[in-house]
Amino acid sequence: MNFLSLFKRGLIYKLKKKHNIDLDGIEDSSLDKLFSHYGTDKSEYSKDKQNKTHGFSKYYEKHLSFLKEKKIKILEIGSFSGASAAAFSKYFPNCEIYCLDINISNFKYYSKKIHVFGLDSSNSKMVSKFIKKIMDKDTLKYFDVIIDDGSHKQSDQLSALNHFYEYLVDGGFYIIEDYKFPDYFKHLNDVNDIKIDKLADHILKKKSFSSSLVSSKVTNLLLDTINNVYKYKGNTDISDIVFFEKN
Repeated sequence: MNFLSLFKRGLIYKLKKKHNIDLDGIEDSSLDKLFSHYGTDKSEYSKDKQNKTHGFSKYYEKHLSFLKEKKIKILEIGSFSGASAAAFSKYFPNCEIYCLDINISNFKYYSKKIHVFGLDSSNSKMVSKFIKKIMDKDTLKYFDVIIDDGSHKQSDQLSALNHFYEYLVDGGFYIIEDYKFPDYFKHLNDVNDIKIDKLADHILKKKSFSSSLVSSKVTNLLLDTINNVYKYKGNTDISDIVFFEKN
């Protein structure tokens, strides 16, 4: 993705009229209802109640409800229209959400709690610039929750883990949606490297692994600091989500 394309999409985002969810009157509700209301595929059913979607909401509530009233920061890699960010902003009343997407022209929601950045999360220079922009000089750990719902390419899943895991706070969760997509879709299986499923198994067993996209520093961090790994199957044959819980 070249600079001109990112600039054009950023300009469209700035000029586009967005729905101000801070004024929409939607009150705190279950996360599943919020996902459904804003039109994400994380809910049990589609907004029109006609079709089952991924059904990840129950797993999010299971692991993240303890953060509900806390002041937290969420990083979402791959935000598309901003629907899930909108839902999270309602469920977590004291949160700030940082949304990264390569095409922010699709983003249609506004909230003072949502911060949108157009960048390629696999580009280390762009990531470094983003981190420097949002962090205080002395802040080493920043996000309570990191969600990778990006391209689902194997290379991007590994690159995101490599770039962002070190900024997860102790006790936080690193979550990868659709982490098995490289098994289901050949075009997403784009590198000869360890897959997230196998990487998770290695972490659970505290067994070392190698990757051309995950540095030895991050590999050791994962092995040393992840307390548990939770894998779940959602509502469809291709619905999979994994939660990495940090000590």
